[in-house]
Amino acid sequence: MADDHLKDDHLKDSHLGRRSALGETKQLRGHLPRPATVKGEVLWLYAISITAVHLLALLAFIPLFFSWTGLILAVAFVPIFGQAITICYHRLLAHRSFKTPRWFERAWVLISLCCLQDTPAKWVANHRLHHSASDQQPDPHSPFVSFLWSHIGWLYLRNEYIRSAGMLQKYAKDILQDPFYMYLEKTWTGPLIYCVHVVLYYVVGFLVGYFVDGSVYAGFIFGMSLMIWGAFVRTVLVWHITWSVNSLTHIFGYRTYQTNEGSRNNPLVTLLTFGEGWHNNHHHDQASANMRHRWWELDLNFCFIKCLKRLGLAYDVILPKHISATATKVNSETIAS
Repeated sequence: MADDHLKDDHLKDSHLGRRSALGETKQLRGHLPRPATVKGEVLWLYAISITAVHLLALLAFIPLFFSWTGLILAVAFVPIFGQAITICYHRLLAHRSFKTPRWFERAWVLISLCCLQDTPAKWVANHRLHHSASDQQPDPHSPFVSFLWSHIGWLYLRNEYIRSAGMLQKYAKDILQDPFYMYLEKTWTGPLIYCVHVVLYYVVGFLVGYFVDGSVYAGFIFGMSLMIWGAFVRTVLVWHITWSVNSLTHIFGYRTYQTNEGSRNNPLVTLLTFGEGWHNNHHHDQASANMRHRWWELDLNFCFIKCLKRLGLAYDVILPKHISATATKVNSETIAS
């Protein structure tokens, strides 16, 4: 009954219903023009970086560089670094779904930079633009252009608008008001942090291999293993897992709400991202820190946020509108009685 109530309430908005029908039509056509500000010029900095990291990750298929320690590091660190994007960049910075102490937020951002997914301001601005024009031509990564475009292609071609100062000021002004984020935007600190963290994997592996086996060769091999698996393979996995929210959750899944775009709830993406796959729920209620709207829609990212709240590291956590409304009604009835 509660699920039907949520759905029925949203369907009352006939304007959104019409916009949703337009979105579904575009999806059936499978075609939407690229943003007008994309002229076909390759963005070489991104193209070379993304391609290079993928090629370096392929070194994992060389048996010489395999180690169980490296594999364990890759598997164990995917959720840690992935949540730095899905919770820190997305729910904390882009949607302000909750707040944290400043020192904790900045420490979390430093971890996020080890994912090589751009500066916080650029990431936030692009995501907010996506929400404001979702699955319409200005959307930087709509799968209605093509699946490949939304998943990775949009990063390879220069889009003058999404790299402009005007766009950053419009969609990430609150982020840039913080000198810390402005510094990251004006310098190469972000990519440098990523490179330093890659080198640290190698150095730690080299030292361990050298002191355990007593040879430089053993140190070199083990250092390469940790660097390839722990840094490059893990980076590529986090990339494709988070990019799947842009692509898969606007093509495959079910819709609880008739929103004005093609967002869908995708259980597979939810499993991979610990909750981000309830994307239709998210587009319906973007500010909420909790994407779970039905009892079986588990949102582990929100569980993590609740743990942070218990530890005093998260506050002003925004709940879904229907939960907040129910709580307000109950409180009002309690006071009245």
